[in-house]
Amino acid sequence: MKLYVVGTPLGNLSDWSPRAAETLQQADFIAAEDTRVTMKLLNFLGLKKPLVSYHEHNKHESGPRILSRIAAGECCALVTDAGMPAISDPGEELIRAAHEAHVAVESVPGPTAFATALAVSGMPSKRFCFEGFLSQNKSERRAHLDELRTETRTMLFYEAPHKLKKTLADLCEVFGQERPVALVRELAKLHEQTLRMTLGEACDYYTEETPPRGEFVIIVGGKPLQEESQASADPNAALALAKQLQAQGLSASAAAKEAARQTGCKKGEIYKLLTED
Repeated sequence: MKLYVVGTPLGNLSDWSPRAAETLQQADFIAAEDTRVTMKLLNFLGLKKPLVSYHEHNKHESGPRILSRIAAGECCALVTDAGMPAISDPGEELIRAAHEAHVAVESVPGPTAFATALAVSGMPSKRFCFEGFLSQNKSERRAHLDELRTETRTMLFYEAPHKLKKTLADLCEVFGQERPVALVRELAKLHEQTLRMTLGEACDYYTEETPPRGEFVIIVGGKPLQEESQASADPNAALALAKQLQAQGLSASAAAKEAARQTGCKKGEIYKLLTED
């Protein structure tokens, strides 16, 4: 009796690992976020297995039934539509309940959207924080973003295409138009794309002629580190800040402009130092 947590391909079915395919074949049944999506994955592998539905809207009823079957001696493979279960996914609650019930939980690693997006984005990856989906509740959403105003690590968010423009507008309002951002969409699919720009440019990029398409990972540069005691009208501190901004993807001009805003130094002076350095 065991619960296997199985990663599934993000878009390219060739990304199935041999171990994942073997685990699904050996499992007594599969708990799936969307059984229709999982059926297509199983068809690709040539497998036929009993499927049970487990998702956000039935987790409180389906979860105990799944654990009951495992307790009776069966093995279950938990999958989501794409990526690793429990990452911004209700599988988190099933896995926690399994541990509380002393059910063995075993990982079968697979692709993860936020880590893959960060890897291809070119954004700073030494330190980062994953923030998942922002709440659709206005007050909760604002509180979440307000907590991140001074975050210095790279921040990663998930977003659906029909909500992207609103989310970009909120990010721009909180973090400023000049904050660097990478927009990664359609990972591992035919139209995979990575766009690097500022938040202000991103807000202007998507129009009726260029509507957002596909699922997005939004990667926002963190607030540049700086010593408050040196920040005010200190050319050396301004230059250091501009270099950090430039390393995060801003042009020399945009980096000088943002450094000037934060330090009180003149943009032209910072730009000259930056281009001469």
